[in-house]
Amino acid sequence: MSQPPFLEFRNVSKSFGEIRAVDGVSLGIKRGEFFSLLGPSGCGKTTLLRLVAGFEMPDQGRVLLDGQDLTHLPPNRRKVNTIFQSYALFPHLTVRENIAFGPRTARRPKQEIADDVEKMLRLTQMEPYADQKPEQLSGGQKQRVAIARALINKPDVLLLDEPLAALDLKLRQRMLVELDQIHDQAGITFLYVTHDQGEAMSLSDRIAVMNAGRIEQVGSPSEIYEGPKSTFVAAFIGDTNFLKGKVVQLPQPGESVLEIEGFSPVRCSINGRRQVGEDVHVSIRPEKFQITNEQPSPDEGCNLASGTVEDVIYVGSHTRFRVRIGKSRLTILQQQTRFLHDDRPIRANEKVWVRWHWQDGFVVEG
Repeated sequence: MSQPPFLEFRNVSKSFGEIRAVDGVSLGIKRGEFFSLLGPSGCGKTTLLRLVAGFEMPDQGRVLLDGQDLTHLPPNRRKVNTIFQSYALFPHLTVRENIAFGPRTARRPKQEIADDVEKMLRLTQMEPYADQKPEQLSGGQKQRVAIARALINKPDVLLLDEPLAALDLKLRQRMLVELDQIHDQAGITFLYVTHDQGEAMSLSDRIAVMNAGRIEQVGSPSEIYEGPKSTFVAAFIGDTNFLKGKVVQLPQPGESVLEIEGFSPVRCSINGRRQVGEDVHVSIRPEKFQITNEQPSPDEGCNLASGTVEDVIYVGSHTRFRVRIGKSRLTILQQQTRFLHDDRPIRANEKVWVRWHWQDGFVVEG
């Protein structure tokens, strides 16, 4: 029997005037999980975070933490802490004093505070900077102090609202690794808000992809990337190709055959119930294709089509091809594994064959 969620939203909605920021969201998050809310600006992810923190109250529905109804509790009575983009450090206090601020305010014993501060300094690798002021720190160091200051309060859930948005690319990449390590060592539940799919994919145990106040899909990074359930999820998470077709056969559960202009009958995976004759979209990731200038031998598990190369872009680690097949234009990514001088390169305006396994194409909603 599965355990009940540690943090749970039950049919939660929140409007601001005529704008419905959160629309009937039900979601369960496990204890100790690194869970991300991912979506574009205005999709409702930060509003959900603020509902957990108590900065907003829902118009309907409930928010529960470890079985306790938080819905109408004030922020100071919730065992959660929030980290914002701005870090909100006290400029006149040292790193050590910033970290100690929460437990001192709570009047915890001095020795306990001192011990916990040292523990947080070690956890965030800020021991060498303990006596410096925030103005003397880099953006990544400020971020680590903000995390330490939150964790020392021993929250049940740490809420992170776009915490890396203000950092440059290299620092952001380094902080992703550090955040993951801190989460593993702290062992508490992280609820992370971001619009950056790369951040969510690299950090999360599970992701909820949001759009217009609703949750489009929940799953592990690989489940969402490899098996998107809607055109929105497929397009928002990485690059993809959409082909429009008509269902002509449903041979068995999870499998369909489509009629797509310019292609032989196309086998693909299918989620949910479909009907023969229904118009659908299929999503295929660019790296799932094999491309060759010599016709390959038939393979029962693969679809095969021929087309014309419109464009070839070499970018070092891979080559990106644009291939026209009927009315469709495919983007195909070929990884560079080694450079073979006697291989005949694929050139623009050349006829090519494109092959992909039928399970790598997914019929998606909308």
